[in-house]
Amino acid sequence: MADIRLIEIKEDILSDNKDLADEIRDTLRRHKVFMLNLMASPGGGKTSLILNTIRRMKGAFRIAVIEGDIDSVVDAEKVVKEGIPAVQLKTGGFCHLDASMIKLAINEIDLTSLDLVIIENIGNLICPAEFDTGAHKQAMILSVPEGDDKPLKYPMMFSICDVLVINKIDYLGVADFDMDAAKERVVKLNPGIKIIEASCKTGQGIEEWTRWLEKEIKTYRKATAP
Repeated sequence: MADIRLIEIKEDILSDNKDLADEIRDTLRRHKVFMLNLMASPGGGKTSLILNTIRRMKGAFRIAVIEGDIDSVVDAEKVVKEGIPAVQLKTGGFCHLDASMIKLAINEIDLTSLDLVIIENIGNLICPAEFDTGAHKQAMILSVPEGDDKPLKYPMMFSICDVLVINKIDYLGVADFDMDAAKERVVKLNPGIKIIEASCKTGQGIEEWTRWLEKEIKTYRKATAP
């Protein structure tokens, strides 16, 4: 009887991706550029949060955005209208961004003129959680209309993030969303995570979000100082 040879393709892919992600971090470190990976479901508010972040922080930090979408350049066009450079990655079907894609985008950016790069990952709560992009911090958005049960359904995403923005809290009065239950479920998965309640529509919580991000950038700069 012939032997069966088992090849763990996923493990090899993730290992190669991790190595490339570490190379990206080395490149960013040399230029003292901080990179944030922002993830959420479609319609969760990624672009809205990025636009709010740009408007509050572009006076103090030089920012660029890497936009990931299966198709279209709609979000990148919104970023450019704010006077911020953007690179659009059209994945053509891939449901996540990985380090090889981010490297292509980084090659199109002048890192010498930047302090912060924000990745807007593909709208998905599964695949993006598995692939290291080379970012220094992972952020995600859970919007109120999605429901408070998402940490139960997508535990890995909530486990790997440094900060969670619970967006669209202006819907709390009409949505069946239990804030206490959502937070309890998230903290059980990830005790060290920071949770911010926000509304990109009203602006509530955005200052807390940008304060968190500014603190992370400054901490990173101190760590990379000669």
